[in-house]
Amino acid sequence: MIAIVCPGQGSQKPGFLAPWLELPEVQRALEEMSEASGINLIEHGTTSDAETIKDTAVAQPLIVAAGLTALHAWQAQTDVLASVAVLSGHSVGEITAAAAAGALSPVDGLQFVTARGRLMAEAAAATETGMAAVVGGEEAEVLAAIEASGCVPANLNGAGQIVAAGTSEQVQALVAAPPAKAKVIALPVAGAFHTEFMAPAVAPLRDLSRSFSVMAPRVPVVSNVDGEALTDGAEVLTRLVSQVQNPVRWDLCMETFKAMGITALIELPPAGTLVNLAKRALPGVATLAVKTPADLDKASDLLREHSGA
Repeated sequence: MIAIVCPGQGSQKPGFLAPWLELPEVQRALEEMSEASGINLIEHGTTSDAETIKDTAVAQPLIVAAGLTALHAWQAQTDVLASVAVLSGHSVGEITAAAAAGALSPVDGLQFVTARGRLMAEAAAATETGMAAVVGGEEAEVLAAIEASGCVPANLNGAGQIVAAGTSEQVQALVAAPPAKAKVIALPVAGAFHTEFMAPAVAPLRDLSRSFSVMAPRVPVVSNVDGEALTDGAEVLTRLVSQVQNPVRWDLCMETFKAMGITALIELPPAGTLVNLAKRALPGVATLAVKTPADLDKASDLLREHSGA
């Protein structure tokens, strides 16, 4: 059984889309997505520097477009979704997963993520906030230290990694007083994502979402909220809206993969982060990070091996 997963913000690197533009179908798809988002995704995925693509309003649509165009190129070779058990995505990657599964159209997904990125950037600018990754340590002690600093756990990623968020002062307090046997690393992000600081983004996203046509996904989408595998398109969209101010429970998503008996996990571009978590949390599960078109043949081989396709 195979899970396809889609990474979140911070996974993008300068020029990562350049190899994909050698495929004519990707060029056309990115042109359409650039028009839908009002952002030059081809430029940002090929020539923009790290500082430019770190901007939340650029990074989020760029990441979603990358995943969808890579899947589009792969789907042109074989009916990928006919052989996949579930899709899931980390934070903004959940929008990639929802559109890839057919709960939203790619155009609606791009419009949604473009608004999401802009609104979250505006919310982040209202208060000086930040995030820090806590790696290692006992989970109970890590959560206690996060609470003591005034921060909250924003991403529970499993594999010994929790991302805390709060005001800049609270994040600095956590960095200065790390939990036992843990490292605390301040992250270069613009704000405290997946916390109440993002609440101003929720109502406008809910209003926008009412204009979308929602369909039952071809493949269940495993939710960041609680790891539930969703088959109702309206519920997928509702959770995408509220997700911006709620914690990402990637640990529970991986627990669902384990409970389902997933034997292989394939990460769409910009790939690598979720595969690394899976290697630690899901021993025995085959993994593949699809980074360039050259990886699609490997992905198809894994698909046949683990699905009988």
